[in-house]
Amino acid sequence: MATINDNYLKLKAGYLFPEIARRVNAFAEAHPDAKIIRLGIGDVTEPLPEACRTAMIQAVAEMGDRATFKGYGPEQGYAWLREKIAAEDFQARGADIDATEIFISDGSKCDTGNILDIFGNNNIIAVTDPVYPVYVDTNVMAGHTGTANEKGEFAGLVYLPVTAENNFTAEIPTQKVDLIYLCFPNNPTGATASKEHLQAWVDYAKAHNSIIFFDAAYESYITDPSLPHSIYEIPGAREVAIEFRSFSKNAGFTGTRCALTVVPKTLTAKASDGSDVELWKLWNRRQSTKFNGVSYIIQRGAEAVYSPDGQAQVQALVSFYLENAKIIREQLTAAGLAVYGGVNAPYVWVKTPNGLSSWDFFDKLLHTVNVVGTPGSGFGAAGEGYFRISAFNSRENVEEAMKRITNDFVV
Repeated sequence: MATINDNYLKLKAGYLFPEIARRVNAFAEAHPDAKIIRLGIGDVTEPLPEACRTAMIQAVAEMGDRATFKGYGPEQGYAWLREKIAAEDFQARGADIDATEIFISDGSKCDTGNILDIFGNNNIIAVTDPVYPVYVDTNVMAGHTGTANEKGEFAGLVYLPVTAENNFTAEIPTQKVDLIYLCFPNNPTGATASKEHLQAWVDYAKAHNSIIFFDAAYESYITDPSLPHSIYEIPGAREVAIEFRSFSKNAGFTGTRCALTVVPKTLTAKASDGSDVELWKLWNRRQSTKFNGVSYIIQRGAEAVYSPDGQAQVQALVSFYLENAKIIREQLTAAGLAVYGGVNAPYVWVKTPNGLSSWDFFDKLLHTVNVVGTPGSGFGAAGEGYFRISAFNSRENVEEAMKRITNDFVV
């Protein structure tokens, strides 16, 4: 008889966003006339930049001519896209990253889970709390944890609470850990990390032979020139860090799918016999075996992000969502709520009022003013009592949602 991966049974509840969708759909069916505004999931709403659309249209035309048709592309991604990324996103900021160290993929969500394929099962793994659920759930699926306690914390993981008291930047652990998940600008709290803070993490990783998984999916929202966009701006990071990036939140590729992972060739980890193994080779082997690459059409669209028109259009998109975040932050602050984030990030992290739990606040907002956000407890035990509101929506919807919350919502 076929057997299953029992680790999936440890995931007691549904993945956070499907659970939100379930509750919202149930409410919508019961109240068909309700005009629901969804500020929960971090999906973009504005059209793809014109430069990207034009490049994709041209690429489609090329697929109709035998002379320019493209079949299977390189699993690592086309060199012309990787070279643009290396030059514009890393080298221009003083980060020593070569195009050969960049792997194009169909999403950083996929990569942050798939990266576990090249690491062993005995690593001590640290995650911030609250945290993007994919980091935890993929480790559960891979068998790296025990069961969850009543707060939802899985045995075998080291949780690093991020709270208002530590400015939502996790303190360096006192114990040794092997794999560390960091995300800045942070999802869900909207917090950022200074160069000094990241330097402390890099120093820790070097001292303990640890590897940092650095999720920089929201780096384009950083407007403060003192803040790093990449961990590779930090001296020593090439020896301890893998970075994940995405075209989803800057250029709106959530529906077209394109991202990248950087694995420096100077990065190593230990084999069971104690020898040092180059992680670039393992990730390249993994991708070559399990992944056939992102389509030529999509990669041409991503390349257009680096054209002058593309840069201007992407910046306009980012500025639009940042203005939404500013409206949310200022309106909720004026209403007397404790609000964090939303400055160099597209998420606003709100303290739930009057001691309401995260899910109670979710249900109350949905039922009283028909506005959807994300319960903080869905991101981890330390997220209880908080609520995430996304700036990814139309200006009209953001303004209407804030009007409803500030004028009509009563706890």
